[in-house]
Amino acid sequence: MKKLLLASAVSAAFAAPSLVYAQAKPAVPTLDKVLEASGISTSGYIDAGYSYMDHDASQFNTRVFDQENNSFALRQFGLTVAKQPKEGFGGLVNVTVGRDAQFLHSAPEPTGGAASTFDLTQAYAQYATGPITLIAGKFTTLSGTEVIASTGNTTISRSMLFGSVPFTHTGFRATWAATDTLNLIAGVNNGWDQLTDNTRTKTAELGMTWVPIKPLSIALSGYSGKELSTGGGEGSRTSIDAVVSYTIIDPLSLGLEYLTVSQENMNLASGAVGKGTFQGYALYLTYLPTPKLRGVFRYEAIDDKDGIRFTSAAPVENKYAEFTLTFSYLASDSFEARAEVRQDKADKDAFFKYGSTAADSKSMSSLALQALYKF
Repeated sequence: MKKLLLASAVSAAFAAPSLVYAQAKPAVPTLDKVLEASGISTSGYIDAGYSYMDHDASQFNTRVFDQENNSFALRQFGLTVAKQPKEGFGGLVNVTVGRDAQFLHSAPEPTGGAASTFDLTQAYAQYATGPITLIAGKFTTLSGTEVIASTGNTTISRSMLFGSVPFTHTGFRATWAATDTLNLIAGVNNGWDQLTDNTRTKTAELGMTWVPIKPLSIALSGYSGKELSTGGGEGSRTSIDAVVSYTIIDPLSLGLEYLTVSQENMNLASGAVGKGTFQGYALYLTYLPTPKLRGVFRYEAIDDKDGIRFTSAAPVENKYAEFTLTFSYLASDSFEARAEVRQDKADKDAFFKYGSTAADSKSMSSLALQALYKF
């Protein structure tokens, strides 16, 4: 018995350090913890869906991304990696992969041209000190209600106004947080969607975001600089965009946008060469009857009186309008399902019926479904 007790004691003495070591062994940190500890943030999303058009959207379309007549598609895979400290140096890289990427490319086009489904949407260095933030590189525009990333919108299709402003700029931008509710922005860049400038002059940008009271926000932006013109050579292009959003009550909000764009030395619908202008506005109503259900109504109109916005073989004077109804099921913080119906209209024949070789319709309708996963 004494031998048995002695043997047990010896075994326990040797086993105890092993047991303590096993319990005390630190867990291997996950990648997101390592990145978080280093100040690097990562986020992304997948946007896949289906769209159907009752007209041939590949011949003429008032939309930017929707070109398929009846197709499933991986619209976007977006990934953003950033380190943006409140003080000091940082940076951000954002890539977009999928069907929509081919419409985002800045000039000059990447290898593969417009067919490329990969786009380096943003890549810039940053320096922040106090209320001032400076960025240099490629970044998204200040203009517009809607954005490139599908997660930043409440509709499936993009508005006509979204396609009427630049997607990105390459240059320099400074933001001054004048107060807790007011930001003032100024910058200089190569122009509209240009990695390298196609003119000798630069484009200036000015912007402001202001929240005067909690339910109201206002954003103003303006761009002015020379761009290549259809009339030959180049001409000054100027845009002014205003976006206002107001929360009427917690589940109901209203959004308004107004845009005007002009450019000199353009081929006009009148047959002359001169300064052309178009303008448009959009209205958004968003209602959440429950935390998991959302409905959005959008109406917008563009007056392309000089035929410089929607240009085909020759500039044509026309007025366009569209209304969209989008219903969303917010299953969780990371997953959302959407369904949408939309109709686009024109004052004159602008859309193509299937098999037509000339515009023979004043309207086009569509249906779309979307699955959106965020991570």
